[in-house]
Amino acid sequence: MKSRASYVCFGPILAKFNSNNVEYSLRAFPLGGFVGFPDNDPNSGIPLDDKNLLKNRPIWDRVVVVSAGIVANVIFAYAIIFAQVVFVGLPVQEAFPGVLVPDVKSSSAGSRDGLLPGDVILAVDGSELSSYGSDSVSKVVDVVKSNPNRSVLLRVQRGKEGFDIMITPDKSFDGTGRIGVQLSPNVRFSKVKPKNVTETFSFVGREFFGLSYNVLDSLKKTFLNFSQTASQVAGPVAIIAVGAEVAKSNADGLYQFAALLNLNLAVINLLPLPALDGGTLALILLDMGGEDWITVRRNND
Repeated sequence: MKSRASYVCFGPILAKFNSNNVEYSLRAFPLGGFVGFPDNDPNSGIPLDDKNLLKNRPIWDRVVVVSAGIVANVIFAYAIIFAQVVFVGLPVQEAFPGVLVPDVKSSSAGSRDGLLPGDVILAVDGSELSSYGSDSVSKVVDVVKSNPNRSVLLRVQRGKEGFDIMITPDKSFDGTGRIGVQLSPNVRFSKVKPKNVTETFSFVGREFFGLSYNVLDSLKKTFLNFSQTASQVAGPVAIIAVGAEVAKSNADGLYQFAALLNLNLAVINLLPLPALDGGTLALILLDMGGEDWITVRRNND
């Protein structure tokens, strides 16, 4: 089958060479690949009825070629997760009681009344924050918002020391209280590596199918609530910017980012829309259905 260009990955060229009038190149970003065909190139010098042109190949040959990019994205995603599991390990989250204070704004109520970054709020007005995750955060936020200019008693842990702080939320423009601190669930992350080959593939499979489910679920929500989510859809430049920020803050997170990006590309590219591989596949399958319909008509006549 004739082609005019073939490259692995996308982005800036890392290496390239020409062979038999085909340009081969290796690109920087591991996001699939591309093969260019001369079918619609009037300057290719190839006869239009050449059997080695993609459009003249049997239907199943075309299906395999067009779907190769989608398959490549899925394989890339699996390979990235495999590399993460083997070389880095999977992140494991362990939750603890209370609410963490990662940051405190200067000149805020929290700073004025003695809260420091790294403090853990264990109780609010005598009510312990024994639940884990976002519920505890919401509880603190609700108490603070409902008590502008009124004192709130916090039980705080700082290192190994526990003590009480009386804090008075400032009144914001909407009448609710605020203390000017960042709050997050009190969790710690560690990494776990597989002990053997069986556990390796178990870890990879669980992570791969978990990420795949998240991608499909996010895509479903995007289409069902498109008017609300359209502003959140990012283009290539924004995606690369997000990847750069992930690399700065947490190099390990780059594995998850790259795997998710490849899975997103695979799913989106499968959609039966013009300019996508899914659209081309739909036309090929319609062509196949047309041929079957003509064959049935001929046999019945």
